[in-house]
Amino acid sequence: MRKQMLENAAYEVATQVRTVEDSIDTSLAEIAELQSRMMHANSVAHAGFATIHPALEELSGALKSLVAARGSIAACHAELACARGKVPGLRAVAIGDTECPPSARADLRVVA
Repeated sequence: MRKQMLENAAYEVATQVRTVEDSIDTSLAEIAELQSRMMHANSVAHAGFATIHPALEELSGALKSLVAARGSIAACHAELACARGKVPGLRAVAIGDTECPPSARADLRVVA
């Protein structure tokens, strides 16, 4: 029973890590789209070059923070993989040459 509870907990963590990673990547893509739309709107409006510059600087700050967050989540993922090796019942399973399944849709029980 303890082993099943441990496997379920590991599965939930692995699933959530993948969800967060996917969410950050989606947000980065959305920021790129927003920047493109802002530039297009500025062009269509024939607004001055500096008109949207303050907004672009703010968006750039958000992008920089999100990229930093992405790196932190990647480091967290790596630390969780290391921690897995220290927990009896989680350290024996591997899936070949990769640490994690290719997507959240895979059966994440393999990390347990």
